[in-house]
Order: sequence, then C-alpha cells, then structure tokens
Amino acid sequence: MTHAETRAIRAFQERFGELPSLRARAPGRVNLIGEHTDYNEGFVLPIAINRAIWVAARPRRDRQARLIAADFGEEAGFSLDELRPGGLRGWAAYPAGVAWALEQAGFRLPGLDAAVAGDVPIGSGLSSSAALEVAFAIAWVALGGHTVPRLELARLCQRAENEFVGVRCGIMDQMAALFSQRGHALLIDCRSLETRLIPIPEEVVVLVADSGVRRELAASGYNERRAQCEEAVRRLQGRYPGIRALRDLSPAQLEAAREELPELIYRRARHVVTENERVLQAVAALERGDLITFGKLLNASHESLQLDYEVSAPELDTLVEAARSVPGVYGARLTGAGFGGSILAVVQREAVPAASDVITHRYEDRFGRRPALFAVEPDEGATVHLQ
Repeated sequence: MTHAETRAIRAFQERFGELPSLRARAPGRVNLIGEHTDYNEGFVLPIAINRAIWVAARPRRDRQARLIAADFGEEAGFSLDELRPGGLRGWAAYPAGVAWALEQAGFRLPGLDAAVAGDVPIGSGLSSSAALEVAFAIAWVALGGHTVPRLELARLCQRAENEFVGVRCGIMDQMAALFSQRGHALLIDCRSLETRLIPIPEEVVVLVADSGVRRELAASGYNERRAQCEEAVRRLQGRYPGIRALRDLSPAQLEAAREELPELIYRRARHVVTENERVLQAVAALERGDLITFGKLLNASHESLQLDYEVSAPELDTLVEAARSVPGVYGARLTGAGFGGSILAVVQREAVPAASDVITHRYEDRFGRRPALFAVEPDEGATVHLQ
C-alpha cells in the first residue's frame, strides 16, 4: 500500500469506526507535450503518474455525503438532493460537482462516507483536481451499482469542473486519469477524443520540478489566450472557410495568411499550430525510440510557450535551463498552463541524481528557495479496489 492509501483508510476508520467498503484511486498526470492545444481541438500527449488521490468510502442509506480530507484535517458535507452549481467552495466542490454531474446524467447515487488522501502536489500543474474528480466518480459509480463507460465518465468529470466548480478546463486531465496504462503515454485527439497508447522507453524517467510559484492569477491569462485563438480562427475563416479551430491549419497555411493577423494574434496562433505538429512528431520519435529528437521537440515546445504564447516565467525558464545543462537530459519544458507551476525533464535513469542536484542548486542560487522535485513513471489509470 502507498502512504496515501494508508492515510485514507486510517482516516476513514478513525472517523467512521470501521473499514471502508472500497478504495478508489486516480492518478495525477504530466503532459509531456501539447500545451494549450486541447481547447484548440488539437493533440496532447500526457502520462498518468505514480502519484495519486485515494478515496476510501462506504455507502449510506440516506442521501448525505460526509467527507474527510485526511491531508488537511478538514471535514465537509452536503446533501445530494440540494446540489447546485456554485453552491460549494473549496476542495469539496469537486466531489459534489461529480455527484451533481452523474445525477444530471441519470445515475441515481447513494449517500456516502468517504476519506480522501493523496500524494499529488496541489497547484503544481500535476492535475490534482482531475484526480480528485475521477477518484470520487469511480467510487460513486461502484457504490451505486452503475456501469458507466470511461469516456462518458471523463466527460461528466469535465462537466463537473466546468459547470459546477466554474473552471473552464479541457478534457485531457480526466482522460489521462482514466485511460492511461503503465509504461505508456496517451495520445489524445481532443476533437474526436480518440486515444492511442505510445510506449515510453524504460531507460528514461520524467523528472518534474515544481517552481513553487502558484498560479492563482493564471485564469485571466488562460482565458485571454483562448479568446486570442478564437479571434485568429474568426479572422482566417474568410481565407479558409472550412476551419473551425486552429487545429485545422498547417504551418504553411498560417504563414500564407500572416499579414491578415495582428502580430500578437499571429504569434498565439503560431504556437498552437506548430505545437500540434510537434506532438505528432514526438509520437513518431517515441515509436522509433529516437529520444534525441523527442528531447529537441520538448525544447522547441518551451521556446514557443515562452516567446509566442508568453506563458512562462523567470522561475520556469531557470528550471528548464538548469535541466538542459546536465548530460543525460534529453529535453525540458514547462508543463501545464504556465504562469507558474512545474517543468518536466526527460532524463536518462542514471542521470536523475545529477539532474536533481543541478536543478536544485541553480534555482536556490537565483531565487533563495528550493524547488520540489518528483521523479515520476508512466502509470495506470484509475482503479477501484473492493474490501
């Protein structure tokens, strides 16, 4: 058992006086490449990681939910009959939103007692919120005796976050938590939602470095970038009537129409269009075991996010530069929406200690604090374990 699973079970026993009837686990994720492409109907390449949220739960005879957050020492409760979007704040809004979305889709749920614990760092860009949603979704589906296809579950968890919590996220994080397999990345076509498993060579590790810069102010920048992408599409539909998203443009088409776009809008579009190309090239590189090319694509992705999309930060750039200076690091880039959060580096397994040491000391020298480092492996999607 992991420490997080043990904490969830122990908290459940202490609060409710018996063992839970099930434990549900949903992993965090790291997006290897394909940043800000999801809401442009493009391609992304995440991995589920070997850090997860665990929910220990049992059904209730009534329609009440009683929740314990073992890591925070907090309790929350709500009635399944009184859920409404925006009616809850804080961490409990995520499980409440999942219950609301499931019931809106016609799945009658029992009340539940639950304790939750995890080792996915909050706010670091590893998608702890989607892991929390998915863990509660599969727990509630199991307790209710329902069978829900995983793609529908992903959509319902996304709806919970979009409409109940009020965060306009894409569907990548929920799909990564549900569809991933150990040793593989998950190529997701964000238009068709088709997926393909891409093997990750065993000789590499993904090293995540959390800058400690939290992204509370990222929402406005994120929404602004989405609006700029939508403006690019509107302006180009006269020349290219068939396009409905930046995913439909090739780099050559965008260059041909450059004069029709304001410079800022052009650069935003250039990031998305070239990032989609990089994702597909990265998949091809991994499938032929070409880690040198894969690393170069990661580096190019960061430069594009830094210069064209302008979502990096000095802390992230410092982490990336430090990682790239170490022999055995194939490539590094920011991961997640940017404006703070984390970077990832793809590293030869034996070079992880050296990379960790250089990253830590370079960052500490410049900013006076240490980054949090996590060496992660591609792991399984969500699972339910009955007692």
